[in-house]
Amino acid sequence: MATNRTFTMIKPDAVQENHIGGILHMMEEGGFRIVELQKLLLTPERAGQFYAVHAERPFYNDLVKYMSSGPIVAAVLEKDNAVADFRTLIGATNPAQAAEGTIRKKYAKSIEANAVHGSDSDENAQIEADFFFGSK
Repeated sequence: MATNRTFTMIKPDAVQENHIGGILHMMEEGGFRIVELQKLLLTPERAGQFYAVHAERPFYNDLVKYMSSGPIVAAVLEKDNAVADFRTLIGATNPAQAAEGTIRKKYAKSIEANAVHGSDSDENAQIEADFFFGSK
């Protein structure tokens, strides 16, 4: 059953490039309401905890280093069918394959520096939101 909330992070590359406002605007224009929002710097330990599911993957160490390289913006968004609709709004992981009008098409620099994270399931949206904002 689809829920009405999802989790996102604006990644260090997009924060560094001053795209926070533009990305948040696209989210709001896409019908999402920002429920919670915080800007923070992840420590390597905290980034490692968040991405622990990827610990055995070859890209894990680079991912942790990247996600702790500068501030991120974490947010909980609300809208009917939030997870699926947000995945559509952000576009493909590879910005070269992302559809026109998506966040990644407009703001991502590469597969690795792809501007935003979006939860891939309702269950993960809850887990990821709780990681940053605690149980509500």
